[in-house]
Amino acid sequence: MMNKLIFGRYIPGESFIHTMDPRAKLIASFYFIGIIFLANNWQTYAVLALFTLFAIFLSKVNIRFFIRGIKPLIWLILFTVALQMLFTQGGEVYFKWGIFTITEFGVINGLFIFCRFVLIIFMSTLLTLTTPPLDLSDAIEYLLRPLKVIRFPVHEVSLMLSIALRFVPTLMDETEKIMNAQRARGVDFGEGNLIQKMKAVVPLLIPLFVSSFNRAEDLATAMEARGYQGGDGRTKYRILHWHLKDTIVMLAFVILTVVLIFIRS
Repeated sequence: MMNKLIFGRYIPGESFIHTMDPRAKLIASFYFIGIIFLANNWQTYAVLALFTLFAIFLSKVNIRFFIRGIKPLIWLILFTVALQMLFTQGGEVYFKWGIFTITEFGVINGLFIFCRFVLIIFMSTLLTLTTPPLDLSDAIEYLLRPLKVIRFPVHEVSLMLSIALRFVPTLMDETEKIMNAQRARGVDFGEGNLIQKMKAVVPLLIPLFVSSFNRAEDLATAMEARGYQGGDGRTKYRILHWHLKDTIVMLAFVILTVVLIFIRS
């Protein structure tokens, strides 16, 4: 069963975004997260939203997958928005009760924070949905390669990130199966108050940990059987190639930055 958590999953395709160099996609994603903080009015957020929607259109991935990626984090987003609305002062006062005050600036900042979270989640989801985990691992290893000068374990770090990305959806699917098995035995995970719901989750932890350790042991056995000895002296089966469209995408992000600088307040 397809779990609600989308992060870490890859949807095969031949779209413009799918065929980009993973290094370009990784750089673009982190660059987008950086320049999103330049937005400080509705015009800048509208430009960022249109840019993100255009990128989703180029990926040919159904937008329902991106909306599904927001659902697991919606309470964290709403909590952050509420804090902004309650504790940001300025402008017309809409509501006041004790230390809590909702003002015009608080509402605006809360909406901006909401837009920022959604755009960052959309762009991060776009990266994982259109990039195979192994390609993403190769891109991370390539970009971190200068750190080898200070003896940073670049290959090992990229390998761990790759395994984590591949195991997140697998473990979530395993959790869903265990929950379905518990539901078949009469357990209701949505019943009772918060404490009771937390107690209902505890029986999931032991089988989930056992399953995780079994999968880790199987992976270690498979790597040992294939003679894995680390990154030293290993050649690459998948060679990354930087194309003209990757350069064009980087230029598009530079143009986006200039536009944001000109139209921000």
